[in-house]
Amino acid sequence: MEISTHTQSVAPERSLGRTVKAYVALTKPRVLELLLVSTVPVMFLAEGGLPDLWLVLATVIGGAMSAGSAAAFNMYLDRDIDAHMHRTENRPLVTGEVTPRGALIFSWTLAVVSTVWLLLTTNWLAATLSAVAIFFYVVIYTMILKRRTEQNIVWGGIAGCFPVLIGWSAVTGSLDWPAFILFVLVFLWTPPHYWPLSMKYKDDYNDVDVPMLGVTRRASQVGLQVILYAWATVACSLLLIPVADMGLVYSVSALVFGGWFIYESHRLYNRAVRGTEPRPMRVFHASITYLTLIFVAVAVDPLLPF
Repeated sequence: MEISTHTQSVAPERSLGRTVKAYVALTKPRVLELLLVSTVPVMFLAEGGLPDLWLVLATVIGGAMSAGSAAAFNMYLDRDIDAHMHRTENRPLVTGEVTPRGALIFSWTLAVVSTVWLLLTTNWLAATLSAVAIFFYVVIYTMILKRRTEQNIVWGGIAGCFPVLIGWSAVTGSLDWPAFILFVLVFLWTPPHYWPLSMKYKDDYNDVDVPMLGVTRRASQVGLQVILYAWATVACSLLLIPVADMGLVYSVSALVFGGWFIYESHRLYNRAVRGTEPRPMRVFHASITYLTLIFVAVAVDPLLPF
């Protein structure tokens, strides 16, 4: 299927505020928030308490620019299919608010500045991990995997795991088992988070020949995969308890919120098997809440004596 790269013409006059808003939209702010949620709490865990607030701020700024760069590159490369999907038809490159050249310059600028910023304010390891994350999301996921395999989000989702390592390395200058466990947790969480979204927008993905699992498999098959990954995610979260000597707050949170995440996953599958509307967005939103609460527990736990 050949997809036109034509976008709507740019309005002749635009205010500065409208232009800034369009460039901010290139960074996918809602995804950005989720990535930062997994960065800051890990810094608390790595420090074993309250980390240096300037270091936290510097890491957040660098991480935000890095993730924004990856998102902007993604929109630049996917502008052809974004124009044909209802979910993405209002993105700045589709509407003409931002030109492809402007988006590419913006992407490269954020990539370079974020790497240099982290190098100067944190350490070489955090800066290197940031650059690798951008490469993984842009090249491995967007350019290679996304349009070729239904496993695209499984392996491409690795890019979203790097903020955990960046946060840990910014504090310690090294990597350790707790960071790797949280890396794997986010890796396992990504498919049951994104596959329900692919079920919701399966017609969009089908129209542009992107083989998301929600397109290539029946709803019941997707639901089963969501269950398996949800159980694996929760099991991984429990590994952190002995490895990082987590206390009561994290332990209870991992069990309670993990149980809720698994329940919602089973609910999706059961509805799909019965042939009723599976309501995949319920699991999508639940997965976001689950990850947020788990990482809040990661941050709070080291601050308490129990």
